Amino acid sequence: MSGKRQGVVILSVAVVLALGAGGLATNAVGTESAAGRSAGAPAPMPSGRPVAIPWEVRILAPDPAQVKMLTRKVDLLERRDGPDYFALGDVTTVNRLQELGLRARLERQMPYAATGAGVSALASTDAGGYATFYDGYHTVEAHEKHLKDVSSAHPNLAKIITFGKSWLAEQGRGGDSLEAICITELRSGDCTLSPSAPKPRSVVVAAMHARELATAEIAWNWIDYLTSSYGDDSRVTSLLKSTEIWVIPQANPDGRRIVESGGSEPLLQRKNGNDADGGSCVSPPTAYDQGGVDLNRNFSFEWSGEGSSTEPCDQVYHGTGAASEPETQALEGLFRRLFADSRGESPTDAAPADTTGTIVTYHSYGGMVLYPWGHLSSPAPNRDKLAELAGKMASFNDYQTGSPSEILYSVSGSFDDFTYGELGVATFTTELGPSNGSCDGFTPSYSCVSSAFWPQEKQALLVLAEAAAGPYR
Repeated sequence: MSGKRQGVVILSVAVVLALGAGGLATNAVGTESAAGRSAGAPAPMPSGRPVAIPWEVRILAPDPAQVKMLTRKVDLLERRDGPDYFALGDVTTVNRLQELGLRARLERQMPYAATGAGVSALASTDAGGYATFYDGYHTVEAHEKHLKDVSSAHPNLAKIITFGKSWLAEQGRGGDSLEAICITELRSGDCTLSPSAPKPRSVVVAAMHARELATAEIAWNWIDYLTSSYGDDSRVTSLLKSTEIWVIPQANPDGRRIVESGGSEPLLQRKNGNDADGGSCVSPPTAYDQGGVDLNRNFSFEWSGEGSSTEPCDQVYHGTGAASEPETQALEGLFRRLFADSRGESPTDAAPADTTGTIVTYHSYGGMVLYPWGHLSSPAPNRDKLAELAGKMASFNDYQTGSPSEILYSVSGSFDDFTYGELGVATFTTELGPSNGSCDGFTPSYSCVSSAFWPQEKQALLVLAEAAAGPYR
């Protein structure tokens, strides 16, 4: 539906500045200096560290116009505390915000596993022999091997679908194929690239933003849980008899390889591997200056609106055109083949009650379950049913629910608004959290996956998958 014009971008704009040894003590910021942070905030890391340990900056009660400006100026986080917003940064960030007429202070330093003992070496393997980095997170190659191993071990349940190539692969410079795995009790017609498939579909997309480490591990665990539980767990067995589960563990493999190249100190690359900026961006990347295109600002639905940037080195750079990136093109093409177009042309046209399919994209961090619209303050036509299903998913983790424009700020060019706006599919973004805890941030300890994230998300994913036959009914 090329005529439809409504869009969203789900969150996360980025600027993270390095804080050297003693930086906080020597760079007072008027009334919002070192004394402004919580007494329990950890000390800065020693100088010479190649990756910034970001701080959370509290921005006190900005007005709506200032919030719009902030989406372009800082890494505005997916969290709120009443009227206050939060960004990643350091003392320099606080100074700049104050120069813009905002009240800001350092809140706390973000959790980072490398600040403690027991962090893994640059590269290691887990108990299954899969390659890992930074405290146990699986590499891109490990995820690719995992899909092959699962499909080989469960030929009656799992099928790999290659649906495109990364930017570097398109350039003939290495890179990776883009792969999904379809899991169901396989029968004739299942797992085909046709919107008229016999079973409803539920899809999980992870690691679109490369630095958000835990998201891909949720996809990994979901795959293992489904395939290992079939035949033993009646709920999973019933689900796989009736529904196709599609999982994309690595939507941005080029970006993820940049992140994992830091080993036990992962680089904070958010975007894809497109380095056609002519060398204007910093290399190796910092969190506030990096090459690439933000894939979650590059989708063709309402591309180039609020919450995106025209500057190539910005975290929310939207690219040279709508769906300019091969990863975005591949995702749009895949979802148009997975789901029939069920929504009308008008912004107020609701998807019909008999629309099938559910989708969740995993991001971090903030403790939220979000749904369209993000670019409009008015509700999506199917808002009530979207909100109801989001509430069920959030009941397992006590996350906040709402649309981005309702509880955060307006954004554009996002995956969520593409799949809902163009196709009518019930689409959600889960921002892994909780915020303000030991397991938040982009790089939490790997133990947070098993202790906090996965037990909750397993239940939410079951609810989402079981709703695929009729999310609006």
